[in-house]
Amino acid sequence: MDQQALAHIANGLYAASLEEFIAARTAAAKEAAGQDRELAAAVKGLPKPSVAAWAVNMLALHQPDVLGGLADLGSRMRDAQAALDAAALRELGRERRTQLSAAVDTARSVVEERGRTMSEAMAADVEETLKALTADEGAAAAVRSGRLLKTLSADGVSAADLEGAVAVPGALPTHTAPPRLVPPPAKARASAPDKKQGTTTERTSPPAATKPRLEAVRQTPRPASPPALERARAALAEAQEAEAEAARTAQELQDKADETRTEVAELLQETVDLRARLKAAEQQLDRSRKSLAAVEAEAKQSVRAAEKARRTAVLAEERVLRLRDRET
Repeated sequence: MDQQALAHIANGLYAASLEEFIAARTAAAKEAAGQDRELAAAVKGLPKPSVAAWAVNMLALHQPDVLGGLADLGSRMRDAQAALDAAALRELGRERRTQLSAAVDTARSVVEERGRTMSEAMAADVEETLKALTADEGAAAAVRSGRLLKTLSADGVSAADLEGAVAVPGALPTHTAPPRLVPPPAKARASAPDKKQGTTTERTSPPAATKPRLEAVRQTPRPASPPALERARAALAEAQEAEAEAARTAQELQDKADETRTEVAELLQETVDLRARLKAAEQQLDRSRKSLAAVEAEAKQSVRAAEKARRTAVLAEERVLRLRDRET
């Protein structure tokens, strides 16, 4: 089966929204079945990515330069680690934290443009995956493919677990660095006959245009693979810098928590005072309502008494008129 053809179909599927993935996969498999049943079966078996992996795929599709910058940073970090340059590792570690934070913000914007909200847990998974990109070349290839299925993790010492991490892994590009030229051990050079060395040089020398570069490399050799202890020491230096940065952040957050705690205490006291005032106002309102009810009842009685007096006056007036008519 053509892996590139499968990768081409997969690229379209993993570029779609999560809600459309199943329907799009079914349609793609049905279309492929008319030409290649094996390809159709492979398309139908393409897994749906996790939400965080989908967010990373959207970043790879719509903001590839962000991943390119992180990949370049990862290459520089591996070079510094190979050279056992602790100072460079610390500086690059700070640069990585800055770039990772900006990359997660960009991913959040890309996801929101597609109608989704990135939770804190999802953002943490995205950041961990992008961090793996900087620590492992295989993870970088998987992330930048845009076909990631699950989030990744790598610490710079152990390789990332890529089993089932990317769709169509056979179509991933290879990002292997050119082998570093390391001169043979001094003992071996001393024991080899001059004539043999000359013959070997004639057979293996590259074109003349590249000789100056090779000579510069030979003059400043560095080990291709540092000992595990030295790698661990370099990783320790980076971890210590990260620990110091985390401690500073924790202290800042603690100070902010103390300020917020004081503010909460003040607001609680203000709430108590307001509740006391509210209670007093409610009591005054209750008394006023009772007084109003009493006044209204008294007013009603006064109205009835006035009406009764008016009727009495009318009757008295009518009696006076009748008596006056009799006298006349």
